[in-house]
Amino acid sequence: MLLQLATWPEVETYLESSTAVVMPIGSTEQHGPNGLIGTDAICAETIAREMSSRIDVLVGPTLAVGMAQHHLAFPGSITLKPSTLLALVRDVVESLLCHGFSHLYFLNGHGGNVATVGAAFSEVWSTRSFAGSSRATPRLRLRNWWTGARVMALSAELFGNAEGSHATPSEVSLSWYAHADAVKDVSLTPEQAPDGVIRDAADYRRLFPDGRIGSNPGLASVAHGERILAAALEDALEDFQRFTEAD
Repeated sequence: MLLQLATWPEVETYLESSTAVVMPIGSTEQHGPNGLIGTDAICAETIAREMSSRIDVLVGPTLAVGMAQHHLAFPGSITLKPSTLLALVRDVVESLLCHGFSHLYFLNGHGGNVATVGAAFSEVWSTRSFAGSSRATPRLRLRNWWTGARVMALSAELFGNAEGSHATPSEVSLSWYAHADAVKDVSLTPEQAPDGVIRDAADYRRLFPDGRIGSNPGLASVAHGERILAAALEDALEDFQRFTEAD
C-alpha cells in the first residue's frame, strides 16, 4: 500500500496488523551525461514499490532531495544542507512514531545521505534517553539498496570495475528500466571515468568534468535494469524481514 494513495482510515486499519513502514529516500543530482538527475530517488522508489507488491507493507512518499552539496557545480542538482536533511528526517520519523509506527525502514539511493540520516536517528534516540522515556525504542534502519549481496554480485558480473562509484551503470540501468522513455544515448569520453575523492562542488567539477566517478554508464541498459531490480528486490525483502523480526 502506498501512503500517498491511501486514506487515513486505511492507514489506521493497517496499523492494527503492522507497525512497519518503508520510506524511500534519494537525491536530486547529476548522474553524468546519460544518467537521470532523479536517479537516486527513482531507484529507491522503484524498489520500495515493488516491495509493496510482494508483501503487505506501507510505503511512504519518497524523500527525493538529499545531501548533495558536492554536485552543485552541475546544473539541475538540488541539495539540502546536512542540518536541513537531519531536521527533515527527524520530523518524518517523529510524525510516524506518533501514529504508532515502530519500525521505520529507510531505503536509500544516495551515499551522501548516510551520515546525516544516521545522525537524525541518533537525535530521535537521544531525545528519548535524555527524557528518561520508558516507551518502546523506535526501530530505525537505513538500507543502501546497492550494497545487497545479490546486487553486488550481479553488478560485478555485468560491469566489473566499470561500475565505479557515481553514475554507475547499475543505478543508471535501474532508473532507465523504471523510465524507459527517458533513456539517453550519449557518447562518453573516456568510456570509463577516472576515480578519486569527492570534495566541494567546484573541486568536483574540476576533477570530474562530466560528473562520473570511476564508472562507465555506457554499459547501462533497460534489460540490465530489469535484472538489477529483481536482485535489489530480493535483497531488500530479505533485509526488511530480518529488520522487522529482530525483536
